[in-house]
Amino acid sequence: MAKQQSDAFLVPSFPRFYKEHRQIVEMAAKRRIAAMYEWGEIVRAGGLMAYGPVIANPAGLPIEQPTKFELVINLKTAKALGLTIPPSLLLRADQVIE
Repeated sequence: MAKQQSDAFLVPSFPRFYKEHRQIVEMAAKRRIAAMYEWGEIVRAGGLMAYGPVIANPAGLPIEQPTKFELVINLKTAKALGLTIPPSLLLRADQVIE
């Protein structure tokens, strides 16, 4: 990403990326690259934005596709990256971290 001078990237849902999400968040912040994740938990740990299914206890769930998704935006991270999140997107967010 640094070689290609990326402005943004999407972190896919992958066990290794989830396991190492703190390092990914730190790297994105250090290089001032906007990153979007699938899990709101990663945004709560300092990531910029997430859109994905709400995690539930698998033992109590039938096998089916997710029906509820959340959009989480971290304004502190956006500001550090020099980004302005459009008001229309903020209005749609389930949680905005300031």
